[in-house]
Amino acid sequence: MNGSILIVDDEQEIRDSLSIILQDEGYDCTTAENAESALVALEKGNIDIVISDIRMPGIDGIELLEKTLEIAPQTIVVLITAYASVETAVQALRKGAYDYILKPLDFDEVTIRIKNLLKHSQLILENRALNKQIDKNFNFNSIIGNSPVMQNIYKMIKRVSKSNTNILITGPTGTGKELVARAIHFNSDRANRPFIPINCGAVPESLWESEFFGHKKGSFTGAINNYNGVFKSANTGTLFLDEISEIPENIQVRLLRVIQEKEVKPLGSDSFFKVDVRIVAASNKDLKKRISEGLFREDLYYRLNIVEIEMPSLSERKEDIPLLINHFIEKYNDELYRNVKLVTNEAMNLLINNEWRGNIRELENCIERSILLSEGDKITVNDLPATLRGLNNIQLHFPDKLSEALGSYEKYHIQQILKRTNGNRAQTALILGIDTSTLYRKMQRYSIEVE
Repeated sequence: MNGSILIVDDEQEIRDSLSIILQDEGYDCTTAENAESALVALEKGNIDIVISDIRMPGIDGIELLEKTLEIAPQTIVVLITAYASVETAVQALRKGAYDYILKPLDFDEVTIRIKNLLKHSQLILENRALNKQIDKNFNFNSIIGNSPVMQNIYKMIKRVSKSNTNILITGPTGTGKELVARAIHFNSDRANRPFIPINCGAVPESLWESEFFGHKKGSFTGAINNYNGVFKSANTGTLFLDEISEIPENIQVRLLRVIQEKEVKPLGSDSFFKVDVRIVAASNKDLKKRISEGLFREDLYYRLNIVEIEMPSLSERKEDIPLLINHFIEKYNDELYRNVKLVTNEAMNLLINNEWRGNIRELENCIERSILLSEGDKITVNDLPATLRGLNNIQLHFPDKLSEALGSYEKYHIQQILKRTNGNRAQTALILGIDTSTLYRKMQRYSIEVE
């Protein structure tokens, strides 16, 4: 494992010996005869580890440690000390040093410690990067949309995240219910604990109890190992129950008991296990209607629905469509190695005016497909699915009278062909099957101008 090491000691023999040994191990070593020179080196570039003697003229190792943590808090500091100064080294550990090495130096031990410390440093960096990625993906501020209805949802997420209250998220399929559930979890005090999602609509009937509550080895045919179940797996974290309406009634009864008693009993076990789980449930069906039909327990509904967040359909937030499109363009440019920069006005008009029955999920699929099929740096009408290009999906407002409607359509059709030919009148007339002079007269009659 390569790494950059700064060796600070007023004794040249120690500096040179450490440098030679560590360079032989493949590390990039720099030396400094005092703390002042070391601070200059720290200011210049990235240093993974500082190995410094505690006792040095001028600024000592303890003060160097403090200044290093200010300049480069990600840098690991290891102090060299004589046996008689171990108490000082322990104090340094409390101030932020990672380790100390006793004199006389055992070079084999030094190389082992440096190797382990660099592994530890790498894990810290990876963890920070992961946390940044999680924050980027699931912070409620990054959920796409500036519409008033989405602003209200952001406020709701912010209010409920820090509590342990059970949440019910409702709304049509494809509106981003799981994304909101994850935002609630990763903005809560449980953010560093498990987030366990389960699609209740995909659990086989015979496995409900095992999936939810776990089982002991041998409790049924095929149970060859112990299984925790989602409640034990989500302990101290968040359990996301998607399509909650699909849970069968006998499991609803047991789920209600788990919520009330905060304990689960695996299949084949005589013991109950305490669990601390926050439940965020989601449904694309009307649960009150399911209650009236006898398909969902009313008491469970009120246990789950302490706070309800209702997700809007995409048709209720059309002003967010351009923002979502830009987001998906950035995403799929990276994934598909493309360089699409924009959507033409004509294509954007079709995208905004489409029904989007599949909501955000359908829009995302459409943009992914369009980027894949686009030949240039923009998405045009020709890159969109045929269903979007069809007249049935274009919101044209024709007059009631047939003669007027025919004229409106004729104007619209001429405009579309002119756009397709980039305003080439001769080519447009050829496609329309009319003379160029006839095209000019119709353009004049309908006040059609070409950009």
